[in-house]
Amino acid sequence: MEKKFAAVAAGADPARYEELIRREDPLYSREDDIRSPFDRDYTRVLHSLAYRRLKHKTQVFYNAAGNDHICTRIEHVAHVESVSSTIAGELGLNTELTRAIALSHDLGHAPFGHEGEKVLSELSEEYLGGSFWHEANGVRFVDDLELLEDNEMYKRNLNLTYAVRDGIISHCGELDQNGIRPREDVRDLADFERAGQYEAASWEGCVVKISDKIAYLGRDIEDARRLGYLTEEQKKELRDMARIHNQKAINTTVIMHNMIIDLCRNSCPEEGLVLSDTMAGQMNRIKQFNTENIYHNPRLEPYKKYSQLTIREIFHALYGFYRGEETLEAMAAAEYGRYRFVEAFARWLIPYLSGGYEAFPWAVDIAGRCKNRKIYGSLKDKKDYIQAIIDYIAGMTDNYVSDSFGELLSC
Repeated sequence: MEKKFAAVAAGADPARYEELIRREDPLYSREDDIRSPFDRDYTRVLHSLAYRRLKHKTQVFYNAAGNDHICTRIEHVAHVESVSSTIAGELGLNTELTRAIALSHDLGHAPFGHEGEKVLSELSEEYLGGSFWHEANGVRFVDDLELLEDNEMYKRNLNLTYAVRDGIISHCGELDQNGIRPREDVRDLADFERAGQYEAASWEGCVVKISDKIAYLGRDIEDARRLGYLTEEQKKELRDMARIHNQKAINTTVIMHNMIIDLCRNSCPEEGLVLSDTMAGQMNRIKQFNTENIYHNPRLEPYKKYSQLTIREIFHALYGFYRGEETLEAMAAAEYGRYRFVEAFARWLIPYLSGGYEAFPWAVDIAGRCKNRKIYGSLKDKKDYIQAIIDYIAGMTDNYVSDSFGELLSC
């Protein structure tokens, strides 16, 4: 097939490319490095702790029981990378940028998936006056929270390219759209106030956005079947849906294959990333089926309530330690012996503080090896501390939330 998008791929226009590979600060260099800027982003994310934790974060179904065959967040990311790389390669787009955006697009997801996101958004609205949404939180993680050790053994911020950061905040796959195309301006990402407000600045970012939806629709059905969520009547509805489009099944591989081929055949720079009317209709019908029969299934209600309870209790436990610039001392004096997650939180805070830790030699040692942005100051401002709690919980895995809640129950 003709590489229809080669003329608009990242790198085709040198001036535009320079904007897309822009970083806040230069990265340290190696004379023998053979990677492109986007390949460096890919490996920086791959080596990050936030990426590793995705293997223990919910996609749709809570996996505390350890069912190895239920999709977790990290597997979903792998699906998105596979779908988007296939599409980008076929259309002639920059596959290195596509893979980097796909790998990093869900780094901002809270524990317990969208349920955890909902709880943190409620807490953020109540205590900070603004919402929490995982696309923006993903940029916060790669900009301010994730640290990597450099070639001099100092921990620094990831410092990704503009194009990857933009792809993260623009990736919302919940909207029903057809004919997606990138925006023309390279705007400040602080201008984004809600999910889906602006399209990505690159075609590659737009590919990841539509690939996100292609990836989760079929896999969510597969997991629902495996866990016994679907009735015989609902399974029949899926079979009938398949017959309308002359298919034998609606499952992960069928949905991904058909939508990838359809998108590649129908898309062009003039019209955007387009599914045929038939395939767009099927996508919307599958999404509606999943919403009604899976995402709103009554069997998920205990999990939703558990998400609310555990996250809120951990938030309030940490919130109660606030003492301004003496907060670390208050935590150490009161709870280190009882709650491991409180001590872990205190240690996690150190790299992001400009002061307030001087009484602890171990903290001074940690701070001396971190040359990153000090986003919480000295905790003099209570809102900085509240933001730190939300950031810390957002980075937790499902298992760590459950273990921390268990500590609260045991004391």
